[in-house]
Amino acid sequence: MKIRRALIALVVLVPSLVTAPASAETFLPVDPGASGAYTVDVRDYHLGDRAVDIPAFKIKSELTGRAYTPVGAPGRRPLVLFLHGIHVPCYAKGMDPDELMEWPCPKGSKPIPSYAGYDAPAKALASQGYQVVSISANAINLADFDTQMTGSLARAQLVLAHLKLWQRWSTHGDGPFGRKYVGKVDLQRVGLMGHSRGGEGVARAVQLNAELGEPFGIRAVLLLAPGGFLRPNLPGVALSVILPYCDGDVSDLSGQRYYDDTRYSMTRDPAARSTVLLMGANHNFFNTEWTPGRSVADSEDDWTADDKAEPCGKKSKQRLTAVEQEAAGRAYMAGFFRLELGRETALLPLLDGSNARAHSAGRAVVSVMAQSPRRYDVARLDGASGVLTGSARTRVCASDCVRNPYGRYPHWVTDPPVEHLPAGRVTELSWTASDGRLRFDLPVGRRDVRQYDVLSLRATERATDLSVRLTDGRGRSASVLVSTVSKALQPLPGKIADLLPKVMLQTVRIPLAGLPLDLRDVRSVEIRTDRVARGTAYLADLSFSTPSLSHWRPRMLPVLSVADVDMVEGDSGPRTADFKVRLSRVSPRPVTFWAEASGDFISDVVEPFHARVTIPAGHRSATIKVPLRPNKRDGDDVTFIMVLSGSTDAMIGRSLADGIVRDDDPTPSITISPGVGTEGRGGVVFQMKLSAPSDRGARLTAELRSGTAKLGTDFVDPEGGLYPQVDAGKTTGQFVVPIKDDKLREKAETFTVVITAADGAVLKVPYRVQGTIRDND
Repeated sequence: MKIRRALIALVVLVPSLVTAPASAETFLPVDPGASGAYTVDVRDYHLGDRAVDIPAFKIKSELTGRAYTPVGAPGRRPLVLFLHGIHVPCYAKGMDPDELMEWPCPKGSKPIPSYAGYDAPAKALASQGYQVVSISANAINLADFDTQMTGSLARAQLVLAHLKLWQRWSTHGDGPFGRKYVGKVDLQRVGLMGHSRGGEGVARAVQLNAELGEPFGIRAVLLLAPGGFLRPNLPGVALSVILPYCDGDVSDLSGQRYYDDTRYSMTRDPAARSTVLLMGANHNFFNTEWTPGRSVADSEDDWTADDKAEPCGKKSKQRLTAVEQEAAGRAYMAGFFRLELGRETALLPLLDGSNARAHSAGRAVVSVMAQSPRRYDVARLDGASGVLTGSARTRVCASDCVRNPYGRYPHWVTDPPVEHLPAGRVTELSWTASDGRLRFDLPVGRRDVRQYDVLSLRATERATDLSVRLTDGRGRSASVLVSTVSKALQPLPGKIADLLPKVMLQTVRIPLAGLPLDLRDVRSVEIRTDRVARGTAYLADLSFSTPSLSHWRPRMLPVLSVADVDMVEGDSGPRTADFKVRLSRVSPRPVTFWAEASGDFISDVVEPFHARVTIPAGHRSATIKVPLRPNKRDGDDVTFIMVLSGSTDAMIGRSLADGIVRDDDPTPSITISPGVGTEGRGGVVFQMKLSAPSDRGARLTAELRSGTAKLGTDFVDPEGGLYPQVDAGKTTGQFVVPIKDDKLREKAETFTVVITAADGAVLKVPYRVQGTIRDND
């Protein structure tokens, strides 16, 4: 005790520098990837290649799946559903690949069983007592090769169709299993895993389920190497995102945006979330049906940037083999669902940012960033905050943090149709001397942090080192070097232009136990530049926290939905396309969301639009007004989409709406004057004139007919055919028929141009106009 008092006295005079090394590698007491006590019964079901309507694509999809059942497990078991990503639907030796792009598969070929590629995690979970189902989406994949927008909704509709099947089978029986599953499956404890485009598919399934009043209790969602075109966020639902560092498909690792977009999207969010950065892993090898040597159809290693480059080249020692990657994926997928659906708290260190390891994950190197629902946010660092002293300077940035946000910067990737959402906002801290300080003072009533285990933040590697200092009410301080507790400030590996190394915020966790402070009265937290004289760092999410399970509750949030717009243009403005957004119920808090109009709509009629919109507390609706520029010129109907994303204190249900602005101006008529040309001077020129300017112009289709002048002898078809046009915005145009120059002295000769079709202009067809060729001999 005397020694302890002496230490405290010293601390009062000189702030301590805690330099304990970063925690040694620790292994979980439970291995989530290991087999459990139950034997697993594996059975496929196939209800037809066109067994269910998919309204998003107006197609019929197969209802095919593989069920993994824990034999003898008592009571109703949680259900975990897996959804694969986009892949070709069919395979056959010797057939042209284009011939295989059909559904159902053409004669002589077979469906690629992508749904069968997750046996390892499915069997691991089922052996622990979970009912697991992996479903096929080949019909949707075929339709989705030509679109980015509606594929996720189609997949969501397929997910819910399978959940409805299992609801029926577990309550009434019938189908291929009879009464086998009656009373055996709990549809209020559901987990979803989506791989690649399946990731956005299961995310949209959560939204669609909310829009339908939550018929299923979807409590946990794992996104495996996901894409995300529409930027769905998932407040209130346990979330983990696995990002393979050597992903050659979603190579920008834009799946990180699910974590970033969701982390502050709900007041007192009861859900935990994490991102697992898995080094040495690629996109495909999580699925054995996408893995060379293990798949029934041809497959490939998707990392193709460089065979030799570290750490991702196929010959790199840092690359995981297919078997090693499968094992690591099994550990983290099974671990997540056992943690969040099975409430196995021993697995918390796997995903709470402390990077405890699972034995079955082998040599896989993993970095986890995590957000606990049990936390006190000192500073989100996504807006101006803190007190600056010394040489420190700050600015808040997102995609503007760097010149080129693509490829190497997962937090700041922007893609259509949501290109302007200012997500991934962080604080950039820069300094030019070792005296820089960024201080955050804790308010009265929030200074007792004894209930929390760690102080954490996220940081990048642009700084060599920083220290974090806590000060209590008696003036005692403790400083911790970031480098002693985290590798966040060490650069990630690799050097390939526009691809590696990734720049990612990683977790810094400072254990509070043992700090020589009065944790009942912590007055401030400082980030200090006392280790290097000059540098820059990106910082986010400063908080006190304790690892915790999620606590899902049904119907926690109201649901936002946006309606389509179909309107006529009009002749004059101002005028707007009004999208109605409604909440499923009144919210006691303001609800905000991001609205962005997108598509090939930028024209003289529809203006680009994006904005954050607020529905005040106590209200149920808002109107998004997209400005229009009506005119009296003929034009095409303008089609575009309205996307809702980035909501706070609401779940987004129907996030995508169609906008149509129909042109109501008369189509101008066109006149074509007879053409005249002289041998040796190029051709016969025909003049065209529209009765009024047009936003779409006029396009004609024409044929040439012989008269006294002969086709091929005296005149010829223009190369590529004869398609006269008047450009958009113009009222005049011309076209030329090439003529041949001979040495014969002859009278003027004539031929006929026959207009067989007119688009963008009124003309009674067939319309004939004469061309005259004058002799020059």
